[in-house]
Amino acid sequence: MAFDFPLRKIIHVDMDAFYASVEQHDHPELKGKPVAVGGGSKRGVVSAASYEARKFGVRSAMSGYLAKQKCPELIFVKPRFERYKAVSLQIREVFYSYTDLVEPLSLDEAYLDVTKNKKGNPSATLIAQEIRKTIFEKTGLTASAGISINKFLAKVASDYNKPNGQKTVNPEEALQFLENLEIRKFYGVGKVTAEKMYQLGIFTGKDLKKKSQEFLNQHFGKSGQYYYQVVRGIHLSEVKPERIPKSVGAERTFSENLSSEIFMLEKLENIAAELDRRLKKSKIAGKTVTLKIKYSDFTLQTRSKTLPYFVADKALILETGKTLLYQSELKDSVRLLGLSLSNLNTEKKEKSAPERVSVQLKFDF
Repeated sequence: MAFDFPLRKIIHVDMDAFYASVEQHDHPELKGKPVAVGGGSKRGVVSAASYEARKFGVRSAMSGYLAKQKCPELIFVKPRFERYKAVSLQIREVFYSYTDLVEPLSLDEAYLDVTKNKKGNPSATLIAQEIRKTIFEKTGLTASAGISINKFLAKVASDYNKPNGQKTVNPEEALQFLENLEIRKFYGVGKVTAEKMYQLGIFTGKDLKKKSQEFLNQHFGKSGQYYYQVVRGIHLSEVKPERIPKSVGAERTFSENLSSEIFMLEKLENIAAELDRRLKKSKIAGKTVTLKIKYSDFTLQTRSKTLPYFVADKALILETGKTLLYQSELKDSVRLLGLSLSNLNTEKKEKSAPERVSVQLKFDF
């Protein structure tokens, strides 16, 4: 048996409760206690929760108020993003000691292609073990990993033995693994999609595999082809070491709702200044300015304007943002404003198509 597409050795490394773990490491008195990084007020939001807090149902993106209700003993700590970035750079140094094909997804997770690696180690499983061990020695933090023939399988596998564990899905195991996989554990299947699949009688990968591509396209649109392919082990996305941003933005949530556009203009100026700083740092310009408005009832609205030229200047961005703010009447008081720039001048680098080869399942993992 052979796969008629390139097989690679991909590792997905995911730090365990990263922000919360950094705080517990830096503040030993927090170890073993339920910790949430973020704000505990009614307007606060949980950015990360320790495993002790997760046992009570505390999750990231949950309101601080609800988190405290679920876990009265919850300890809130303010986020220190500069510290998290510094630790993340230490972790990436470990990755780059094995391969230059590293695709960071965020501060705490990344894909690595170790098909060919700097250590000359043929076993991706052993490389993942070494990486996790080295990360712990350098930072005192634990990581989990998934290892397989493509990014999709590696991502799914990294969740299997969390925290501080890893799972390898070998080539000869891949199809059976996918058939047995609960549909809600497929990467890219969210809560709403899972519910829709349940209604269609799709509960596992095996159920999904029985559906034709036409059926999946009919019910899931463009995502239909994705579901049809991944359940068959087909996911050709390469590890991209240079992820080209599609937009750059900045936003602020206010301690009190704003009902006057005059007060909003002052906030908008600060947001434009932050966006200007980020653009200059990245040496990026763009044509489309988007104003993001989140109202007191949490409904979201965006307003955009595309300019005939590239801009990266605070004054021009702010002027466009003001125009968008006054474009139509606000429907309620505002809790968040944001500005972003898209349609960027970052040119996509053309890559040659990967060589399509038939690889036998003796591929060493």
